[in-house]
Amino acid sequence: METIITSKIVLTPLIPLVTALLIMASKNKPNLRETWSVCGAVLTFLSVVYFLPRLLGGGSYQYTMFTLYPGVSVKFQLDGLGILFAGTSSFLWIMAGFYCVGYMRGLDEHAQTRFYFCYAVAVGGAMGAAFSANLFTLYLFYEIVSIFTYPLVAHHQDEEGYFGGRKYIVYLMFASKAFLLPAMVLVYVQCGTLDFAIGNVATGIFPHTAAPLLVKMTYILCIFGFAKAALMPIHGWLPAAMVAPTPVSALLHAVVVVKVGVFSVARVMLSVFGVNLLNQLGLGIFTAYLASFTIIVASMIALTQNNLKMRLAYSTVSQLSYIILGVAMLTPNSITGGIIHITNHAFAKITLFFCAGAIFVATHKKNVSDMGGIGWNMPFTMVAFGLASLSMIGVPPVSGFVTKWFLALGTLDIHNTILLTVILVSSLLNAGYFVPVVYTSFFGKRTPGDNPSTGFIEGSPLIMFMVIPLFFTAVASVLFGIYPDLFLKIINLMVVR
Repeated sequence: METIITSKIVLTPLIPLVTALLIMASKNKPNLRETWSVCGAVLTFLSVVYFLPRLLGGGSYQYTMFTLYPGVSVKFQLDGLGILFAGTSSFLWIMAGFYCVGYMRGLDEHAQTRFYFCYAVAVGGAMGAAFSANLFTLYLFYEIVSIFTYPLVAHHQDEEGYFGGRKYIVYLMFASKAFLLPAMVLVYVQCGTLDFAIGNVATGIFPHTAAPLLVKMTYILCIFGFAKAALMPIHGWLPAAMVAPTPVSALLHAVVVVKVGVFSVARVMLSVFGVNLLNQLGLGIFTAYLASFTIIVASMIALTQNNLKMRLAYSTVSQLSYIILGVAMLTPNSITGGIIHITNHAFAKITLFFCAGAIFVATHKKNVSDMGGIGWNMPFTMVAFGLASLSMIGVPPVSGFVTKWFLALGTLDIHNTILLTVILVSSLLNAGYFVPVVYTSFFGKRTPGDNPSTGFIEGSPLIMFMVIPLFFTAVASVLFGIYPDLFLKIINLMVVR
Protein backbone atom coordinates (compact mmCIF):
# COMPACT_ATOMS: atom_id res chain seq x y z
CA MET A 1 0.00 0.00 0.00
CA GLU A 2 1.21 3.52 -0.79
CA THR A 3 2.06 6.38 1.54
CA ILE A 4 -0.78 8.88 2.01
CA ILE A 5 0.22 12.53 2.25
CA THR A 6 -2.27 14.03 4.69
CA SER A 7 -2.36 16.84 7.23
CA LYS A 8 -4.55 14.66 9.49
CA ILE A 9 -1.36 13.25 10.98
CA VAL A 10 -0.75 16.62 12.66
CA LEU A 11 -3.99 16.33 14.66
CA THR A 12 -2.56 13.89 17.20
CA PRO A 13 0.15 16.22 18.61
CA LEU A 14 -2.22 19.19 18.17
CA ILE A 15 -5.08 17.83 20.32
CA PRO A 16 -3.10 17.89 23.63
CA LEU A 17 -1.95 21.45 22.87
CA VAL A 18 -5.54 22.60 22.30
CA THR A 19 -6.51 20.74 25.47
CA ALA A 20 -3.88 22.70 27.38
CA LEU A 21 -5.38 26.00 26.19
CA LEU A 22 -8.88 24.89 27.23
CA ILE A 23 -7.54 23.90 30.64
CA MET A 24 -5.98 27.33 31.06
CA ALA A 25 -9.23 29.02 30.01
CA SER A 26 -11.13 26.99 32.65
CA LYS A 27 -8.84 27.77 35.58
CA ASN A 28 -11.70 29.04 37.74
CA LYS A 29 -13.87 25.97 37.03
CA PRO A 30 -12.09 22.90 38.44
CA ASN A 31 -14.67 20.38 37.24
CA LEU A 32 -14.53 21.69 33.69
CA ARG A 33 -10.73 21.90 33.79
CA GLU A 34 -10.42 18.24 34.76
CA THR A 35 -13.05 17.25 32.20
CA TRP A 36 -10.99 18.89 29.46
CA SER A 37 -7.96 16.90 30.60
CA VAL A 38 -9.74 13.55 30.37
CA CYS A 39 -11.55 14.41 27.12
CA GLY A 40 -8.31 15.57 25.53
CA ALA A 41 -6.65 12.31 26.51
CA VAL A 42 -9.49 10.25 25.03
CA LEU A 43 -9.47 12.20 21.76
CA THR A 44 -5.69 11.91 21.49
CA PHE A 45 -5.87 8.14 21.92
CA LEU A 46 -8.70 7.82 19.38
CA SER A 47 -6.72 9.87 16.87
CA VAL A 48 -3.84 7.40 17.21
CA VAL A 49 -6.18 4.43 16.80
CA TYR A 50 -7.57 6.03 13.62
CA PHE A 51 -4.21 5.49 11.87
CA LEU A 52 -3.72 1.90 13.05
CA PRO A 53 -5.75 -0.11 10.47
CA ARG A 54 -3.90 1.31 7.49
CA LEU A 55 -0.53 0.80 9.15
CA LEU A 56 -1.38 -2.83 9.93
CA GLY A 57 -2.30 -3.21 6.26
CA GLY A 58 1.16 -2.10 5.19
CA GLY A 59 0.41 1.54 4.36
CA SER A 60 1.76 4.70 5.96
CA TYR A 61 1.02 8.40 6.51
CA GLN A 62 3.30 11.36 5.91
CA TYR A 63 3.07 15.14 5.95
CA THR A 64 5.62 17.96 5.66
CA MET A 65 4.57 21.17 7.41
CA PHE A 66 7.42 23.31 6.07
CA THR A 67 11.04 23.08 4.96
CA LEU A 68 13.71 25.27 6.51
CA TYR A 69 16.57 24.11 4.32
CA PRO A 70 17.01 21.21 1.87
CA GLY A 71 16.98 18.08 4.02
CA VAL A 72 15.84 19.97 7.15
CA SER A 73 12.09 20.22 7.65
CA VAL A 74 9.28 19.82 10.18
CA LYS A 75 7.89 16.55 8.94
CA PHE A 76 5.67 13.77 10.32
CA GLN A 77 5.42 10.09 9.48
CA LEU A 78 4.14 6.96 11.22
CA ASP A 79 5.55 3.45 11.54
CA GLY A 80 5.25 0.60 14.04
CA LEU A 81 7.63 2.12 16.59
CA GLY A 82 5.92 5.51 16.48
CA ILE A 83 2.35 4.27 16.79
CA LEU A 84 3.26 1.86 19.62
CA PHE A 85 4.79 4.70 21.63
CA ALA A 86 1.99 7.15 20.79
CA GLY A 87 -0.78 4.65 21.54
CA THR A 88 0.77 3.66 24.87
CA SER A 89 1.34 7.23 26.03
CA SER A 90 -2.05 8.57 24.95
CA PHE A 91 -3.95 5.69 26.56
CA LEU A 92 -2.10 6.04 29.84
CA TRP A 93 -2.86 9.76 29.79
CA ILE A 94 -6.53 8.78 30.10
CA MET A 95 -5.73 6.74 33.22
CA ALA A 96 -3.58 9.56 34.60
CA GLY A 97 -6.37 12.07 33.93
CA PHE A 98 -8.72 10.28 36.33
CA TYR A 99 -5.95 9.53 38.82
CA CYS A 100 -4.87 13.18 39.01
CA VAL A 101 -8.35 14.22 40.16
CA GLY A 102 -8.10 12.04 43.26
CA TYR A 103 -4.47 12.88 43.98
CA MET A 104 -4.50 16.64 43.44
CA ARG A 105 -7.81 17.16 45.24
CA GLY A 106 -7.00 14.63 47.94
CA LEU A 107 -3.90 16.62 48.92
CA ASP A 108 -5.45 19.99 48.06
CA GLU A 109 -2.44 20.78 45.89
CA HIS A 110 -1.81 24.36 44.78
CA ALA A 111 -1.41 25.54 41.14
CA GLN A 112 -3.57 22.75 39.77
CA THR A 113 -4.36 24.63 36.54
CA ARG A 114 -0.65 25.03 35.81
CA PHE A 115 -0.17 21.36 36.60
CA TYR A 116 -2.84 20.17 34.15
CA PHE A 117 -1.69 22.66 31.49
CA CYS A 118 1.93 21.50 31.57
CA TYR A 119 0.85 17.86 31.75
CA ALA A 120 -1.14 18.25 28.51
CA VAL A 121 1.62 20.12 26.66
CA ALA A 122 4.17 17.48 27.70
CA VAL A 123 1.96 14.73 26.27
CA GLY A 124 1.61 16.78 23.09
CA GLY A 125 5.40 16.89 22.87
CA ALA A 126 5.52 13.12 23.22
CA MET A 127 2.99 12.70 20.41
CA GLY A 128 5.03 14.99 18.18
CA ALA A 129 8.18 12.99 18.92
CA ALA A 130 6.39 9.73 18.14
CA PHE A 131 5.19 11.05 14.77
CA SER A 132 8.50 12.71 13.79
CA ALA A 133 9.87 11.82 10.37
CA ASN A 134 13.32 13.31 10.91
CA LEU A 135 15.88 14.16 13.54
CA PHE A 136 15.11 17.88 13.47
CA THR A 137 11.39 17.41 14.22
CA LEU A 138 12.22 14.87 16.92
CA TYR A 139 14.62 17.34 18.54
CA LEU A 140 11.98 20.12 18.61
CA PHE A 141 9.38 17.99 20.37
CA TYR A 142 11.98 16.41 22.65
CA GLU A 143 12.83 19.90 23.93
CA ILE A 144 9.14 20.80 24.34
CA VAL A 145 8.84 17.84 26.71
CA SER A 146 11.90 19.01 28.70
CA ILE A 147 10.71 22.61 29.05
CA PHE A 148 7.12 21.89 30.06
CA THR A 149 7.95 19.15 32.55
CA TYR A 150 10.28 21.44 34.51
CA PRO A 151 7.34 23.27 36.23
CA LEU A 152 5.91 19.86 37.09
CA VAL A 153 9.12 18.69 38.75
CA ALA A 154 9.44 21.96 40.69
CA HIS A 155 5.69 22.00 41.41
CA HIS A 156 5.92 22.32 45.20
CA GLN A 157 8.04 25.47 44.84
CA ASP A 158 10.07 24.74 47.96
CA GLU A 159 13.84 24.37 48.34
CA GLU A 160 13.77 20.65 47.59
CA GLY A 161 11.50 21.16 44.58
CA TYR A 162 13.67 23.89 43.06
CA PHE A 163 16.84 21.85 43.60
CA GLY A 164 15.31 18.80 41.90
CA GLY A 165 13.94 20.97 39.11
CA ARG A 166 17.31 22.63 38.49
CA LYS A 167 19.11 19.33 38.35
CA TYR A 168 16.45 17.97 36.01
CA ILE A 169 16.58 20.82 33.51
CA VAL A 170 20.38 21.27 33.63
CA TYR A 171 21.05 17.60 32.88
CA LEU A 172 18.55 17.41 30.03
CA MET A 173 19.16 20.78 28.40
CA PHE A 174 22.94 20.56 28.70
CA ALA A 175 23.02 17.11 27.12
CA SER A 176 20.75 18.10 24.25
CA LYS A 177 22.71 21.27 23.50
CA ALA A 178 26.23 19.96 24.09
CA PHE A 179 25.81 16.55 22.46
CA LEU A 180 22.64 16.30 20.38
CA LEU A 181 22.94 19.54 18.40
CA PRO A 182 26.52 18.77 17.25
CA ALA A 183 25.37 15.24 16.40
CA MET A 184 22.61 16.64 14.16
CA VAL A 185 25.16 18.81 12.35
CA LEU A 186 27.44 15.82 11.82
CA VAL A 187 24.56 13.70 10.52
CA TYR A 188 23.57 16.41 8.06
CA VAL A 189 27.14 16.97 6.86
CA GLN A 190 27.66 13.26 6.21
CA CYS A 191 24.20 12.36 4.90
CA GLY A 192 22.82 15.58 3.38
CA THR A 193 19.51 15.03 5.20
CA LEU A 194 18.05 14.50 8.66
CA ASP A 195 15.14 12.36 7.44
CA PHE A 196 14.76 8.93 9.04
CA ALA A 197 14.96 5.77 6.93
CA ILE A 198 11.51 4.74 8.19
CA GLY A 199 10.59 1.25 7.04
CA ASN A 200 14.22 0.24 6.52
CA VAL A 201 16.04 -0.51 9.77
CA ALA A 202 18.81 -2.39 8.00
CA THR A 203 20.63 0.34 6.08
CA GLY A 204 19.95 3.65 7.86
CA ILE A 205 20.83 6.91 6.06
CA PHE A 206 24.64 7.01 6.17
CA PRO A 207 26.42 6.62 2.81
CA HIS A 208 29.05 3.89 2.33
CA THR A 209 31.69 6.60 2.03
CA ALA A 210 31.13 7.93 5.56
CA ALA A 211 34.31 7.89 7.67
CA PRO A 212 34.00 5.22 10.42
CA LEU A 213 35.60 7.42 13.09
CA LEU A 214 33.22 10.29 12.34
CA VAL A 215 30.24 7.92 12.36
CA LYS A 216 31.29 6.56 15.76
CA MET A 217 31.68 10.08 17.14
CA THR A 218 28.23 11.03 15.83
CA TYR A 219 26.70 7.93 17.38
CA ILE A 220 28.18 8.55 20.84
CA LEU A 221 26.93 12.15 20.76
CA CYS A 222 23.43 10.95 19.84
CA ILE A 223 23.26 8.30 22.56
CA PHE A 224 24.31 10.65 25.35
CA GLY A 225 22.46 13.63 23.86
CA PHE A 226 19.17 11.90 24.61
CA ALA A 227 19.74 12.08 28.37
CA LYS A 228 16.10 11.20 29.09
CA ALA A 229 17.06 7.58 28.38
CA ALA A 230 18.94 7.74 31.74
CA LEU A 231 21.92 5.64 30.73
CA MET A 232 24.59 5.83 33.39
CA PRO A 233 26.37 8.13 34.13
CA ILE A 234 23.78 10.69 32.92
CA HIS A 235 20.95 9.31 35.07
CA GLY A 236 21.22 11.62 38.11
CA TRP A 237 18.36 13.87 37.04
CA LEU A 238 15.83 11.07 37.34
CA PRO A 239 16.06 10.28 41.08
CA ALA A 240 16.31 14.04 41.77
CA ALA A 241 12.98 14.56 39.99
CA MET A 242 11.20 12.40 42.58
CA VAL A 243 10.43 15.58 44.55
CA ALA A 244 7.54 16.08 42.12
CA PRO A 245 3.94 15.00 42.90
CA THR A 246 3.35 11.31 42.23
CA PRO A 247 1.28 11.85 39.04
CA VAL A 248 4.30 13.73 37.69
CA SER A 249 6.55 10.83 38.66
CA ALA A 250 4.20 8.56 36.74
CA LEU A 251 4.42 10.96 33.78
CA LEU A 252 8.22 10.97 34.05
CA HIS A 253 8.69 7.23 34.42
CA ALA A 254 5.92 5.67 32.39
CA VAL A 255 4.08 7.93 29.99
CA VAL A 256 6.26 10.66 28.51
CA VAL A 257 9.70 11.76 29.63
CA VAL A 258 11.86 8.66 29.90
CA LYS A 259 9.90 6.99 27.12
CA VAL A 260 10.71 9.90 24.81
CA GLY A 261 14.34 9.27 25.72
CA VAL A 262 14.46 5.55 24.95
CA PHE A 263 12.15 5.99 21.95
CA SER A 264 14.56 8.58 20.54
CA VAL A 265 17.58 6.35 21.11
CA ALA A 266 15.81 3.41 19.45
CA ARG A 267 14.71 5.61 16.55
CA VAL A 268 18.21 6.94 15.93
CA MET A 269 19.81 3.51 16.19
CA LEU A 270 17.37 1.89 13.77
CA SER A 271 16.35 4.72 11.42
CA VAL A 272 19.53 6.84 11.24
CA PHE A 273 22.46 4.43 11.66
CA GLY A 274 20.75 1.14 10.80
CA VAL A 275 21.45 -2.42 11.93
CA ASN A 276 24.10 -3.16 9.30
CA LEU A 277 26.27 -0.14 10.10
CA LEU A 278 26.01 -0.62 13.88
CA ASN A 279 27.05 -4.25 13.46
CA GLN A 280 29.89 -3.37 11.12
CA LEU A 281 31.38 -0.78 13.52
CA GLY A 282 30.75 -2.79 16.72
CA LEU A 283 28.56 -0.02 18.12
CA GLY A 284 25.65 -2.34 18.89
CA ILE A 285 27.55 -4.58 21.30
CA PHE A 286 29.21 -1.52 22.88
CA THR A 287 25.76 -0.06 23.59
CA ALA A 288 24.51 -3.42 24.88
CA TYR A 289 27.29 -3.59 27.47
CA LEU A 290 26.70 0.02 28.49
CA ALA A 291 23.00 -0.73 28.98
CA SER A 292 23.87 -3.91 30.90
CA PHE A 293 26.05 -1.94 33.31
CA THR A 294 23.15 0.46 33.93
CA ILE A 295 20.71 -2.43 34.45
CA ILE A 296 22.81 -4.12 37.13
CA VAL A 297 24.12 -1.08 38.99
CA ALA A 298 20.77 0.72 39.12
CA SER A 299 19.09 -2.46 40.40
CA MET A 300 21.69 -2.76 43.17
CA ILE A 301 21.11 0.86 44.18
CA ALA A 302 17.34 0.25 44.21
CA LEU A 303 17.90 -2.51 46.79
CA THR A 304 19.27 0.09 49.21
CA GLN A 305 16.40 2.58 48.96
CA ASN A 306 13.83 2.74 51.77
CA ASN A 307 11.80 5.57 50.22
CA LEU A 308 9.33 3.87 47.87
CA LYS A 309 9.47 6.47 45.10
CA MET A 310 13.28 6.45 45.12
CA ARG A 311 13.26 2.66 44.89
CA LEU A 312 10.93 2.93 41.90
CA ALA A 313 13.12 5.66 40.38
CA TYR A 314 16.24 3.50 40.32
CA SER A 315 14.11 0.63 39.08
CA THR A 316 13.17 2.85 36.14
CA VAL A 317 16.82 3.63 35.40
CA SER A 318 17.42 -0.11 35.22
CA GLN A 319 14.30 -1.06 33.29
CA LEU A 320 14.77 1.60 30.60
CA SER A 321 18.05 -0.01 29.65
CA TYR A 322 16.24 -3.24 28.78
CA ILE A 323 14.78 -1.31 25.84
CA ILE A 324 18.20 -0.06 24.74
CA LEU A 325 19.78 -3.49 25.35
CA GLY A 326 17.20 -5.17 23.12
CA VAL A 327 17.68 -2.74 20.25
CA ALA A 328 21.48 -2.80 20.66
CA MET A 329 21.71 -6.58 20.21
CA LEU A 330 20.45 -5.92 16.65
CA THR A 331 18.55 -9.19 16.09
CA PRO A 332 14.83 -9.40 15.24
CA ASN A 333 14.07 -11.15 18.54
CA SER A 334 16.03 -8.70 20.68
CA ILE A 335 14.66 -5.62 18.91
CA THR A 336 11.14 -7.01 19.42
CA GLY A 337 11.85 -7.49 23.14
CA GLY A 338 13.26 -4.00 23.48
CA ILE A 339 10.46 -2.23 21.65
CA ILE A 340 7.62 -4.16 23.29
CA HIS A 341 9.08 -3.17 26.66
CA ILE A 342 8.11 0.42 25.88
CA THR A 343 4.50 -0.68 26.45
CA ASN A 344 5.09 -3.41 29.02
CA HIS A 345 7.20 -1.19 31.26
CA ALA A 346 4.83 1.77 30.85
CA PHE A 347 1.75 -0.07 32.15
CA ALA A 348 3.60 -1.75 35.02
CA LYS A 349 5.56 1.30 36.12
CA ILE A 350 2.62 3.71 36.01
CA THR A 351 0.77 1.20 38.20
CA LEU A 352 3.60 1.16 40.72
CA PHE A 353 3.77 4.95 40.94
CA PHE A 354 -0.01 5.22 41.11
CA CYS A 355 0.11 2.81 44.06
CA ALA A 356 2.82 4.85 45.79
CA GLY A 357 0.69 7.99 45.38
CA ALA A 358 -2.48 6.32 46.64
CA ILE A 359 -0.62 5.07 49.71
CA PHE A 360 0.72 8.57 50.40
CA VAL A 361 -2.66 10.27 50.01
CA ALA A 362 -4.42 7.70 52.21
CA THR A 363 -1.74 7.18 54.89
CA HIS A 364 1.00 9.82 54.28
CA LYS A 365 3.59 7.02 54.30
CA LYS A 366 6.61 7.23 51.96
CA ASN A 367 9.02 4.61 53.30
CA VAL A 368 8.78 0.87 52.74
CA SER A 369 9.70 0.20 56.38
CA ASP A 370 6.61 2.15 57.52
CA MET A 371 4.13 0.21 55.38
CA GLY A 372 3.65 -2.78 57.64
CA GLY A 373 0.06 -4.03 57.44
CA ILE A 374 -1.29 -1.47 54.95
CA GLY A 375 -2.08 -4.27 52.52
CA TRP A 376 -5.09 -5.16 54.68
CA ASN A 377 -6.27 -1.54 54.63
CA MET A 378 -5.61 -1.03 50.90
CA PRO A 379 -5.93 -4.51 49.36
CA PHE A 380 -6.71 -3.43 45.78
CA THR A 381 -3.74 -1.08 45.76
CA MET A 382 -1.28 -3.63 47.06
CA VAL A 383 -2.58 -6.45 44.85
CA ALA A 384 -2.10 -4.12 41.88
CA PHE A 385 1.39 -3.32 43.15
CA GLY A 386 2.11 -7.05 43.33
CA LEU A 387 0.91 -7.69 39.76
CA ALA A 388 2.98 -4.80 38.40
CA SER A 389 6.00 -6.05 40.36
CA LEU A 390 5.65 -9.46 38.73
CA SER A 391 5.81 -7.74 35.35
CA MET A 392 8.99 -5.90 36.34
CA ILE A 393 10.54 -9.17 37.53
CA GLY A 394 9.45 -10.99 34.36
CA VAL A 395 7.22 -13.69 35.83
CA PRO A 396 4.79 -15.39 33.41
CA PRO A 397 2.10 -14.72 32.38
CA VAL A 398 2.53 -10.99 33.13
CA SER A 399 3.73 -8.78 30.24
CA GLY A 400 7.28 -8.30 31.50
CA PHE A 401 7.88 -12.00 30.82
CA VAL A 402 7.30 -11.39 27.09
CA THR A 403 10.01 -8.73 27.16
CA LYS A 404 12.57 -10.92 28.86
CA TRP A 405 11.70 -13.95 26.72
CA PHE A 406 12.52 -12.06 23.52
CA LEU A 407 15.61 -10.47 25.09
CA ALA A 408 16.85 -13.90 26.14
CA LEU A 409 16.24 -15.21 22.63
CA GLY A 410 18.25 -12.25 21.34
CA THR A 411 21.24 -13.19 23.51
CA LEU A 412 21.05 -16.75 22.16
CA ASP A 413 20.90 -15.42 18.60
CA ILE A 414 24.25 -13.68 19.09
CA HIS A 415 25.63 -16.43 21.40
CA ASN A 416 26.41 -14.00 24.22
CA THR A 417 26.25 -15.63 27.66
CA ILE A 418 27.29 -12.42 29.41
CA LEU A 419 24.16 -10.58 28.28
CA LEU A 420 21.99 -13.60 29.07
CA THR A 421 23.48 -13.62 32.59
CA VAL A 422 22.70 -9.91 32.93
CA ILE A 423 19.03 -10.56 32.14
CA LEU A 424 18.80 -13.45 34.63
CA VAL A 425 20.69 -11.68 37.44
CA SER A 426 18.73 -8.47 36.97
CA SER A 427 15.48 -10.42 37.32
CA LEU A 428 16.68 -11.72 40.69
CA LEU A 429 17.60 -8.18 41.72
CA ASN A 430 14.15 -6.99 40.60
CA ALA A 431 12.60 -9.57 42.92
CA GLY A 432 14.95 -8.44 45.66
CA TYR A 433 13.60 -4.90 45.77
CA PHE A 434 9.93 -5.51 44.84
CA VAL A 435 8.98 -8.59 46.85
CA PRO A 436 9.82 -7.00 50.27
CA VAL A 437 7.38 -4.15 49.55
CA VAL A 438 4.47 -6.54 49.01
CA TYR A 439 5.53 -8.79 51.89
CA THR A 440 5.86 -5.86 54.30
CA SER A 441 2.46 -4.46 53.33
CA PHE A 442 0.68 -7.67 54.36
CA PHE A 443 2.95 -9.32 56.92
CA GLY A 444 5.21 -6.57 58.26
CA LYS A 445 4.87 -5.02 61.70
CA ARG A 446 2.88 -1.84 61.95
CA THR A 447 4.80 1.27 62.94
CA PRO A 448 4.21 2.74 66.42
CA GLY A 449 1.14 4.93 66.47
CA ASP A 450 -0.67 3.08 63.69
CA ASN A 451 -4.27 2.21 64.38
CA PRO A 452 -4.73 -1.47 63.47
CA SER A 453 -8.51 -1.03 63.33
CA THR A 454 -8.40 1.56 60.56
CA GLY A 455 -9.95 -1.02 58.24
CA PHE A 456 -10.63 -0.66 54.53
CA ILE A 457 -9.67 2.86 53.40
CA GLU A 458 -10.07 2.64 49.62
CA GLY A 459 -13.78 3.38 49.58
CA SER A 460 -13.75 7.19 49.69
CA PRO A 461 -14.51 8.88 46.32
CA LEU A 462 -11.13 10.60 45.99
CA ILE A 463 -9.18 7.42 46.81
CA MET A 464 -11.34 5.47 44.34
CA PHE A 465 -10.38 7.95 41.60
CA MET A 466 -6.85 6.66 42.14
CA VAL A 467 -7.50 3.00 42.88
CA ILE A 468 -9.65 2.24 39.82
CA PRO A 469 -7.06 3.45 37.25
CA LEU A 470 -4.17 1.71 39.01
CA PHE A 471 -6.05 -1.57 39.27
CA PHE A 472 -7.04 -1.30 35.60
CA THR A 473 -3.44 -0.78 34.45
CA ALA A 474 -2.29 -3.69 36.64
CA VAL A 475 -4.85 -6.03 35.08
CA ALA A 476 -3.83 -4.74 31.64
CA SER A 477 -0.24 -5.80 32.40
CA VAL A 478 -1.48 -9.35 32.90
CA LEU A 479 -3.64 -9.33 29.76
CA PHE A 480 -0.79 -7.97 27.62
CA GLY A 481 1.35 -10.85 28.81
CA ILE A 482 -1.26 -13.40 27.79
CA TYR A 483 -2.26 -11.66 24.54
CA PRO A 484 0.74 -9.71 23.18
CA ASP A 485 -0.27 -10.41 19.56
CA LEU A 486 -1.35 -6.87 18.59
CA PHE A 487 1.88 -5.33 19.85
CA LEU A 488 3.97 -7.99 18.13
CA LYS A 489 2.11 -7.36 14.88
CA ILE A 490 2.79 -3.62 15.15
CA ILE A 491 6.49 -4.24 15.86
CA ASN A 492 6.72 -6.62 12.91
CA LEU A 493 5.80 -3.70 10.65
CA MET A 494 9.39 -2.50 11.07
CA VAL A 495 11.29 -5.62 12.18
CA VAL A 496 11.57 -8.11 9.33
CA ARG A 497 12.28 -11.66 10.46
